[in-house]
Amino acid sequence: MFRHALRAALVAGGLLAGLSSAMAESSRLALVIGQSAYRSVTPLPNPANDAKAMAKMLGEAGFDVTTAADLSQRDLNREVGDFAAKVASKGPDTVALVFYAGHGLQIDGENYLVPVDVDPRREADIPLQAVRLNDLLNTLNSVPSRMRILLLDACRNNPFPAINQSAGRGLALLDTKSGAPGTFLSYSTSPGAEAEDGSGANSPYTTALLQAAREPGLPIEEAFKRVRVAVNKATEGRQTPWDSSSLTEDFRFVVAADASAANAGPRPVAVKRSVDEWKRSLQGKPIEAANEIIVGDGSVEAYEAFVTLYTAAPYGPQARQWLDLHNRMAAWNEAVLINTVASYQGFLDRYPDSDLTPTARKLIERLRNRPVVPPVVAAANAAIPAAAPAIIPTNAAAGPTCPCSQTPTPRKSETPKRVEEKPVRKRDEDPPKRASRPPRRDPGDDVVVYAPPPPREYYGPPVRVVPPVSIGVGIGGGYGGGGYSRGPQSYPTRRGYGY
Repeated sequence: MFRHALRAALVAGGLLAGLSSAMAESSRLALVIGQSAYRSVTPLPNPANDAKAMAKMLGEAGFDVTTAADLSQRDLNREVGDFAAKVASKGPDTVALVFYAGHGLQIDGENYLVPVDVDPRREADIPLQAVRLNDLLNTLNSVPSRMRILLLDACRNNPFPAINQSAGRGLALLDTKSGAPGTFLSYSTSPGAEAEDGSGANSPYTTALLQAAREPGLPIEEAFKRVRVAVNKATEGRQTPWDSSSLTEDFRFVVAADASAANAGPRPVAVKRSVDEWKRSLQGKPIEAANEIIVGDGSVEAYEAFVTLYTAAPYGPQARQWLDLHNRMAAWNEAVLINTVASYQGFLDRYPDSDLTPTARKLIERLRNRPVVPPVVAAANAAIPAAAPAIIPTNAAAGPTCPCSQTPTPRKSETPKRVEEKPVRKRDEDPPKRASRPPRRDPGDDVVVYAPPPPREYYGPPVRVVPPVSIGVGIGGGYGGGGYSRGPQSYPTRRGYGY
């Protein structure tokens, strides 16, 4: 009994030492969200329990934890915004962690976190009622921080009958390496697959994560290797967590007692093995041991080597299913990023009967029916700076234009207008000679003076004299200077206002 008490005291001392080291090294903030009380579909029992357990574990690991439960879309957006502001106030040395348990969906290749107040009647309702995962990431990336960790227990089944036959299963693949460095993202299962809520107090993913994260000195990558193996075993191969990392520094949930500094130094570079190297490494190992190794590693090369060496059930078919699903979701991610008719058609040629087939066909039709920008206008808009106003097409099909704002330029084929000159009066060849002066009169002669009649008086209303007005087109808008000037305008085009 004394031995057990001593062991407990040593473990507690190690946790406290690791906690004090972590707190001295950087600020740790966490936002923990549990979505259980969905209103339009069957509630989920475990997310509330998962959130409480994760909040407790993170608090013990030195995080300043903010908890939230059963959020509407408005509340979820507000919580994310407030959390980002809190991260910004702590400074660029902050570790920001978000844990989300609840429903998640992919629509048109985009991932969405589902608030409890959603009630979709069609796929187009989800972007209006849910919260886009990329928006959450962009919000966290907008403030300086040391690293961002997103843990999503959100790959459960699609519970909305109006859209569960046409939307893709699970969550779409999201590669953090293409975004800002310093991000770690984990799904409770593979992209394109569905996670189980679990029959215990917590989901299989959260149960494994709580156990791995509490081990002192365990790097985050090693912790999630253990999470993958534990969940794969607990679900008999039906569920395998997945993660993507662009971390540039090391991270541990709980720092070992003998560590000189928490998460100090750059993250060690992982050596990527080829398929042949994996074959040599796995050759001769029992199938159970080899399966545990490749599940923990989680790389495509490891799975490809395994399926060529081992075919026995259940591990051989499970590995083949994981590899096929991963390759399909990677191809789908590439098609969505390219976003052309050809990219989606190429995906359909490779995977004509997948759960993403309806989405690919819908996106093809959407691209074919979108407005087409005239090539001349598109090239001109591409050549000008982004801050400059878009060039407005002058043809009638592209939209109305105002003749007052343009200076007409005659075409080469047009004949210039003839300017009529004022007729010049023909001069007489022999102008009449000026009459000679009358002879001087003698001062004594009588002189008769004829005066003009007096001016006629006018008793009507006064006449207003209006000075001449010059009309000109200028830049700057407004009235002034005796003329009317007109500034530039934006005109609606077939894409809307501007390009």
